[in-house]
Amino acid sequence: MICAVYKSLRKAESYLFVEKRNDFERVPEALMAMFGEPKLVMMLPIEKRDHLGFADIKKVRSELKEKGFYLQLPPPVVNLLEQHKKEIGFNPD
Repeated sequence: MICAVYKSLRKAESYLFVEKRNDFERVPEALMAMFGEPKLVMMLPIEKRDHLGFADIKKVRSELKEKGFYLQLPPPVVNLLEQHKKEIGFNPD
């Protein structure tokens, strides 16, 4: 299976994988409205891949078959200062 990967011009680091190029029929309208106009990034032979950057390849394959799309969102932003404060036991209260 070759899927099409699109990036969002509205949401940074958000990618939409669909089964066929320019086929957004199975993607919910609300998701497309949030995602904005999709920009094609690449055509990806998903069956030949063992892994993807930030996404679980098994989940991508499964959702493409079941839903017809997979949405990859960026990982949550980590506040390194707050994390460091917790590690050293800093509590201003």
